Amino acid sequence: MTPKAANAQQADLGFAKPPANSGTVECLGKTFENDDARRDYFLGLLAYKLQDAEFRSIDGFPNASDEDILALSDPPYYTACPNPFLAECIQAFRERVPSTHAATTEPFAADVSVGRYSAESLAHSYHTKVPARAILRYLLHFTRPSDVVLDGFCGTGMTGIATQLCDTLPPNERREVEAEVPEAVWGPRFSIVSDLAPAATFIAANYYRTSFSPTLEEDCDRAIDKVRDTIDAFYKPDCTDGQILHVVWSDVFTCRNCTAEIVYWSATAAMGEDIKGKNIVCPGCGRELKDRDMERVFETSFDPILKQATTLPRSIPVQIAVEEAGKRTSRPPTEGELRHIERAASTVPKHWVPVEQYMGIGESWGDTFRSGYCSGTTHVHQFFKPAVLHGVAALRSDVLDKKVRWGPSMLLTATMLKLTRMMRYMSDGIGRIQNGVIYFPSVCKETNPVHLLDIAKRQLLKLQAETTLDPSNTAVSTGSATNLSTVPDASVDYIFVDPPFGDNLQYSELNFLWESWLRVRTARPLEAVVSKSQAKSIRQYAELMTRSFREFYRVLKPGKWITVEFHNSSNAVWNGIQQAMMEAGFVVADVRVLDKKQGAFNQVVAASSVQKDLVISAYRPLQAVESALQDAGPDDGVWSFVRGHLNQLPILVQKQGVGEALAERQDRLLYDRVVAFFVQRGIAVPISAGDFYQGLAQRFPERDGMYFLPDQVAEYDRKRTSVSELRQLSLFVNDEASAIQWVRQQLQDKPQSFQDLTPQYMREVQAWAKHEKTVELKTILEQSFLHYEGRGLVPSQIHRYLSTNYKDLRNLEKDEPRLVEKARDRWYVPDPSKQAEREAVREKSLLREFEEYKTSTQRKLNVFRTEAVRAGFKACWQERDYGTIVKVAEKLPEAVLQEDEKLLMYYDNALTRLGDE
Repeated sequence: MTPKAANAQQADLGFAKPPANSGTVECLGKTFENDDARRDYFLGLLAYKLQDAEFRSIDGFPNASDEDILALSDPPYYTACPNPFLAECIQAFRERVPSTHAATTEPFAADVSVGRYSAESLAHSYHTKVPARAILRYLLHFTRPSDVVLDGFCGTGMTGIATQLCDTLPPNERREVEAEVPEAVWGPRFSIVSDLAPAATFIAANYYRTSFSPTLEEDCDRAIDKVRDTIDAFYKPDCTDGQILHVVWSDVFTCRNCTAEIVYWSATAAMGEDIKGKNIVCPGCGRELKDRDMERVFETSFDPILKQATTLPRSIPVQIAVEEAGKRTSRPPTEGELRHIERAASTVPKHWVPVEQYMGIGESWGDTFRSGYCSGTTHVHQFFKPAVLHGVAALRSDVLDKKVRWGPSMLLTATMLKLTRMMRYMSDGIGRIQNGVIYFPSVCKETNPVHLLDIAKRQLLKLQAETTLDPSNTAVSTGSATNLSTVPDASVDYIFVDPPFGDNLQYSELNFLWESWLRVRTARPLEAVVSKSQAKSIRQYAELMTRSFREFYRVLKPGKWITVEFHNSSNAVWNGIQQAMMEAGFVVADVRVLDKKQGAFNQVVAASSVQKDLVISAYRPLQAVESALQDAGPDDGVWSFVRGHLNQLPILVQKQGVGEALAERQDRLLYDRVVAFFVQRGIAVPISAGDFYQGLAQRFPERDGMYFLPDQVAEYDRKRTSVSELRQLSLFVNDEASAIQWVRQQLQDKPQSFQDLTPQYMREVQAWAKHEKTVELKTILEQSFLHYEGRGLVPSQIHRYLSTNYKDLRNLEKDEPRLVEKARDRWYVPDPSKQAEREAVREKSLLREFEEYKTSTQRKLNVFRTEAVRAGFKACWQERDYGTIVKVAEKLPEAVLQEDEKLLMYYDNALTRLGDE
């Protein structure tokens, strides 16, 4: 298709227009006589690009024709496919807004709590959404005016809104934000938001254009009037000039005992308001019936759209809500009103409706349907009651078949799900959809579309009144995060992502209704989910996430930050995300909490679910660190990495006058980061744990068990005096590693005897993991700590504790008999020079045990010492014995392997190395 023909085609389809300008328009360095000319020009370029087979082969390219992609797109800032104009958009923005401020070098070490009830949150619902005002805090901390922000899993584009709020948030709201982000610098940023789901990016683009439209109200009114004209006859109550607001429908069942007919609405209404835990009483035989005692009634009727007979659950209208003379009443429908309903069912809609099976797979619904509740429903149009279907078709035609503005587009998607049979009628009269599933309730609420559209219009006008969004400050792209080829290398200053949560939500299934009406559909093979119907396990999910984070790493500038907001109750999914980040090359610096103040369905119901979202802050190392590996070698690379990592960490985090010990600054986690840094780059780890701890103490000052750069320690000492106490990390002891850390915490400031520690230890290890071999306290003490037997000078750590806490032992020499006696048989934490010796002793013991696993003829190891496997994997990595790593890993339970980030790191990288050989 030529650009000229594409423009003509677009005119025929009626591209949804943002406000036309009567004057000239500047866009990407070009001048156009008006906004229509701008759009025509770039649509022509996009149409030409769509003829390129290589362009269409980009990961995640949606399933759609050229015409339908062009019908949704508004280039160069929004395309319903991978956006080919992103590099030019970035360049044009940087030329328009020069850089004047230096960005931060620390993670945002504060917990964020922001509600969802802002205008942008209420204007359009989505399956999961991080509030824009929560993201705003991170943007103001990590970015400065002129910076470019990326969200590769954007959903409905809240990151784009947050980016624009950096410049447009009202002064009265800024003061509250500045209290949480004192380093905030206000001013324009540019954002790129991308998602695999065409429905999501279409909604995102609508947000920016709806807020921008000067004719929003009149455009919405015209679209609503068209819907009203189409369906008015179906929603006219008998003998009045009022209107029907909604119709309540009830499914019909039969009693398996006596075959009596049971209208679910009537049966539950007879039970009163509190029906939870009660059983329905059969009107025929009087027995109490559970669900299994009732059978759904089906009826066959002619479907005028499919032009064939279909069999669906029998559902009857039982109540209508009517507005007459300004008053609302509820009553059973009249005979005349039932005839209106029948006429709607027998009439073919005047406008186009999608005639296709849901997900294209008929009865095989996928992962989101509620078994037994969707029986008989096979096609998209069957999700709607007939009268509603006429209204949705009329609205869709006004959006995509006529030249209208963006407001009606937002009305279409904002109301569509609420207009389906999934709308449950609640006892309070309000309809609700059960999130995250495809579920048709036994009592559903059919709402007059005009009524819902009026409500949605008011929300859009509120959005426009409270926000100032500019479509040219956010570029929207539709495609997979596994391929961001239209974004140049190292061109992004900050990334905020809210990635898919394993099997929590099946986005393509949940978006299918929207996308059927838009005629542009998700490329499901690239959807990063755990899904039975798609045959995607946690491993396939992790592979897609790894590919995505590698792209994020490529486009992010060295030294810059990525924030990953994440919610999942599964450790395997949590580790999959962390492993994907590390394999891509990112270094984790901090983990915090984001409280969205409103749980999704699974968060509220599932006992094991995490109630708050975790936020990971990570960074791409500076080029100097990578260069040190090449120029100076791995040994110097270790300390180059540590210096760079310490420079990226917060110095002291405090909340309400209490300081917080930072795990990332402690020796063991620093060593874990070093190991991961080298393993992910396929390099043998050049230093043992003991030597690392000793070298760390020699090179960097230590305070409260944390290590700092020399120029950081003075600031820490100053800030430390401003807090009343330093809160240590709370530990959940469920394996050997956490048990060692717990013992270390107990002995750090209070050397104790074995007898003193034992009862405390026994209380802590009640939740020991089932697969984890039990390790006695005595073993932990002997392998990782030191024991004073009463010979020689009292060790300094014990001396310091006793002289501080016992008045009669103050100012005594270290060989004073009273002091020696009090110190006898106490265990204490070794200093760095002696800690190296303890690590060497412990490692020998662990490797001996690993040899047993290595040579074991057992097909599966059900109980084992995880620390021994970790030590063995590290030794095999050093020797490039990747085969042994894979062999032993395959003996471990799959769940254990997937939930242990260290084992998974070695296993995944060993598989990669074996594949390269």
